[in-house]
Amino acid sequence: MAPLRFRTGVALASILLAGAAPPSPAPISAARIKEHVRILASDAFLGRGPTQPGEAKTIDYLARQFEAAGLRPAGPNGSWFQDVPLIRYDRGPVRIGASVGGRPLPLRIGQDVTAASRIVGRTSIVDAPIVFGGYGVTAPELGFNGYEGVDLKGKVVLVLAGDPDFEAGRDLGFGGRALAFAGRTGEKIAAAQARGAIAVLTIHETAAASYPWQQVQGGDPVPGYALDPGGPVRSGFGLRGWMRREVAVELLRRAGLDYGRLKRQAQSPAFRAVAVGDATLSADFTTSASKVVSRNVVGLVPGRGQASETILYGAHWDAYGVNSFDPPQDRIRNGAVDNATGTATLIEVARAFAQAPSPQRSILFAAWTAEEKGLLGASWYAEHPLRPLETTAAVFNLDPHVALGAARNLELIGVGRTPLEQDLARVARTRGLRVDPEDNSEAGWYYRSDHFALAQKGVPTVYFRAGRDLVRGGKRAGSAAVERYNARCYHQTCDEFDERWDMAGPAQEGSVAFDLGLELANSRRWPGWNAGSDYARLREASTRQRK
Repeated sequence: MAPLRFRTGVALASILLAGAAPPSPAPISAARIKEHVRILASDAFLGRGPTQPGEAKTIDYLARQFEAAGLRPAGPNGSWFQDVPLIRYDRGPVRIGASVGGRPLPLRIGQDVTAASRIVGRTSIVDAPIVFGGYGVTAPELGFNGYEGVDLKGKVVLVLAGDPDFEAGRDLGFGGRALAFAGRTGEKIAAAQARGAIAVLTIHETAAASYPWQQVQGGDPVPGYALDPGGPVRSGFGLRGWMRREVAVELLRRAGLDYGRLKRQAQSPAFRAVAVGDATLSADFTTSASKVVSRNVVGLVPGRGQASETILYGAHWDAYGVNSFDPPQDRIRNGAVDNATGTATLIEVARAFAQAPSPQRSILFAAWTAEEKGLLGASWYAEHPLRPLETTAAVFNLDPHVALGAARNLELIGVGRTPLEQDLARVARTRGLRVDPEDNSEAGWYYRSDHFALAQKGVPTVYFRAGRDLVRGGKRAGSAAVERYNARCYHQTCDEFDERWDMAGPAQEGSVAFDLGLELANSRRWPGWNAGSDYARLREASTRQRK
């Protein structure tokens, strides 16, 4: 489904320009958020890796904080926890290389290419032909079907990151600059797999991927995870990974193909996948699988009138843990921003609700596990909800991307999807904040955080962050901070607590999330989706279960 457009015209402008009463004192404490981040991002928590030694300490801390705030346990049998069964995939050493015209093109694992597989045991590819698949999206309804008439059986497919609209500079049907659902890597793998491909490698470009090669390289040796549906572990798709742009350009050049020209051609509906001459790829490695269990942490503020109805707040507690392949001087990826900051804000929003007069609807707080592994904790909840999704009125997601100071704005992720966005703008205005569309919608952040698992079930969600138009320094300073973090510390060991943070930005985000959630918790409204959304149809199917 292509993302819906965000209309920033008369309707939103009238909300932002309307007069509003002076804001009440912010209910969320920046100082408390900072102290939680200091603790959760300390080395004592070992990077909060799911199923790693730091998990037990993390979920115990969260349960104690929920209890101290005044929440009730919301898990099975009066527990603070919901078990999330997982399968962990560990990869062994990799031998990989390409050949063009009989001349070898060596590939260095982690430096030129990354590799993972869901084949349990040995993944062996011997001289498999390589095909350039363009953007790898299949959207016949838009005229894009680059694999039509192309035999992919037993072949390796190279695909571009993102969807055709981003670099075309115009809307070709995928929603403009914002990443379309079909442009997600997982969708491209599924499309190629359905046509018989044995491997998919995405060509990395920083702008389209939204993060530099350093992040891809640092994630190469990290174990993979999937939800465990029960029963014996079954093998899945083979080789998937990334290829550095410079390597892809050279590979195509040796085959007599021009990368830039192919990319431009791939932006046309007439494009069809192209054989990369006589280029082939070989790879050999093994993957082991083990069953493990992680946990979501869940607490409840019971409602007093419409207690069976729910407002859900979520944030993922996990980061990347301790890794032997990181530099010896620092092997802990502490995840101070991503996502100790969001988790700390979740605790303080929970505290604010528990200390306020009881709302009409119940408020559920969920600290999700394994977001970094594919939104797995939230996805498990979506399939096994502790409270009915049909009567969950709205979901708020707390997953900031940089620890910024006080700002003049909030940044809305995935704009144009739900009328809740207009409510957000109105509520934010009472705190002197405007709501701006996200700056880099091509990154596809809407699909990359936990709320999306609930949206796919039809539950209305709104995801926003503290803005980057800072009171001190304006947007230039805020954008520079975001760029520095993305380039150096996103998912890396330098995502560490900084004593200079004042956490004013997360406190603003949390205060607006509290305000809007409280309004919904004390109303009879059932938020929905904008017309034309696939999620709207899912929500409408359960209308009878809501009063």
